[in-house]
Amino acid sequence: MHTGSTDIFEKKDDKDYVNHPNHYTNSKIECIDALESMVEHYSDTIDATLSWQVVKYIWRHPFKFNALEDLKKARFYLERLIKRYEEKELTK
Repeated sequence: MHTGSTDIFEKKDDKDYVNHPNHYTNSKIECIDALESMVEHYSDTIDATLSWQVVKYIWRHPFKFNALEDLKKARFYLERLIKRYEEKELTK
């Protein structure tokens, strides 16, 4: 078993790409901290999840290779969230 530092899969810098990727840490607050605060008091877990996804993809889109793809993902989750609210209005 090779344990030297010449492993081709080893990162060349000390960035933590799993826990703190660049596209979530480009501001004064890390994206996950903002998202946790945002949904902390949501009463509906599905609404919280969909909202989380919308904001996550909007937050990171300028820092990803394919910004348009992330914006389309945000739209996908936003449309699902809107549909849920529309269905809730129909059942009132």
